[in-house]
Amino acid sequence: MIEKNIKILLVEDDIDLGNVMKQYLEINDFEVQLFRNGKSGLAHFKNENYDLCILDVMMPKMDGFTLARHIKNEDNSVPFIFLTAKNQKIDRMTGLKIGADDYITKPFEIDELVLRLRNILRRTQTASLEKQQLASFIFCEKQQFLQQHETQQRLTKQEAKLLALLLKNKNAIVKRTDILTQLWGNNDYFNGRSLDVFISRLRKYLKADASIKIETVRGIGYILKV
Repeated sequence: MIEKNIKILLVEDDIDLGNVMKQYLEINDFEVQLFRNGKSGLAHFKNENYDLCILDVMMPKMDGFTLARHIKNEDNSVPFIFLTAKNQKIDRMTGLKIGADDYITKPFEIDELVLRLRNILRRTQTASLEKQQLASFIFCEKQQFLQQHETQQRLTKQEAKLLALLLKNKNAIVKRTDILTQLWGNNDYFNGRSLDVFISRLRKYLKADASIKIETVRGIGYILKV
């Protein structure tokens, strides 16, 4: 079941089609913001939070493919679909390579669009329960990865557990003894050295974002500052 108040960014330069889509989606309990070109769509995406984007491919000022690339750089977790009058294989391949969740060729039935949107949202909402945003990174403990834009770092099980523990207590001190007890079972010298190694690895993985730091609180533990 999809929650109400799903916020959609709709970027479509066809005035009549855009208005019809906006009205129909709002009837189906979606909140829709409509823009007529890629440049204005991107400007609003940067300033607001959206659950899904619907992007026309052929638009003035900025085409849909370029807009999608910018959106992914801003927030890789937001799903998007393309609308296009083209039915060429090369265009579909381009859209899918960028990372589109779906690709709909005009003309289309509006009911079909709604069904596709709901299917995408079910998948992404389920996935979001497992993924967490960490500044510019997406972290998934279950699948053991840390992703920033197009770059994904695989984590060991222990690295994922350690980062999850620090993230759960972000901006607060986590005692070294508590980490060792929870992740290694006991606080001894050898486990302590292992913890030092894992902290060093996580710092290396996270250094690409200067807004994140794992600080050592001498004699006490660590703090993940975001």
